[in-house]
Amino acid sequence: MKFLFVLLLGFFTLFSSSSQAAGYTQTKYPIVLVHGLFGFDDVFGIDYFYQVPYNLSRSGAKVYIVAVSAANSSEIRGEQLLQQVRQILAISGAKKVNLFGHSQGAPTARYVASVRPDLVASVTSIGGVNWGSRVADIVRNKLPRGSVPESLLAATTNTLASVLSFVSGNGNLGQNALAAVEALTTEKTLAFNAKYPEGVPSSYCGSGSLVANNGVTYYSWSGASPWTNILDPLDGPLLATSLAFNEPNDGLVSACSSHLGKVLKDNYRMNHIDEVNHTFGIRHLFETDPVTVYRQHANRLQQRGL
Repeated sequence: MKFLFVLLLGFFTLFSSSSQAAGYTQTKYPIVLVHGLFGFDDVFGIDYFYQVPYNLSRSGAKVYIVAVSAANSSEIRGEQLLQQVRQILAISGAKKVNLFGHSQGAPTARYVASVRPDLVASVTSIGGVNWGSRVADIVRNKLPRGSVPESLLAATTNTLASVLSFVSGNGNLGQNALAAVEALTTEKTLAFNAKYPEGVPSSYCGSGSLVANNGVTYYSWSGASPWTNILDPLDGPLLATSLAFNEPNDGLVSACSSHLGKVLKDNYRMNHIDEVNHTFGIRHLFETDPVTVYRQHANRLQQRGL
């Protein structure tokens, strides 16, 4: 028994030290983090991807955080991202980038990879809206077009998006919350997939190609537990929105909708906010630290020469 304990202790010590080693996350191409709806690069020094940039860069990765519209269509956000990717390549001297997109950041990244695959080595979808969101469907269907409630919601959410962009130093980005909601509905997402199909599974809940016909490598992972920690104030609202689904989901996106390319895992005990290590790192006590998932994935890309 004692021998087994020592053997296990040695194994976990070796695993821990190897994952912390210098160069563990050093990918060939820079990692670019792309935020989702009502997201930001950082606000008052707080990253949208909480503690992720530091923990990737501390062992070798070159990490860039981009800022696209907090609320707009995936294509407009994609064009904004494309401009920043060009700037990153010019600054870094790299030939391509690895795009990590959370939520609407996934289709935003997919757009760039589809229109300029020569600039993208890989796309990783994290809780990505790749087959639409039932929550977006309900919001869109409950608001008659041109109605007063629609106008009020648009004004309120556009103001919120503008404030988020302003305080993060990106007040010049256009905001269109209704276009964002439309883009995330099942109908509009399927239309988006028809135009930019790379990495998308041929059937709902299936897996796509690891390497698509445009030469870009595609991965995805997501959570499927809306409620993960009683101390997190955002778990309650996510538990409420999860009632819109009749299948496993992270509170805003179903596990199956998150599928893109090679599906690494779609049932982490994480909700939509845990996937970016918020609220301030509060998470399920018995699930892998989200930061560790990012680090492991960076190492995965490294092993593939990306």
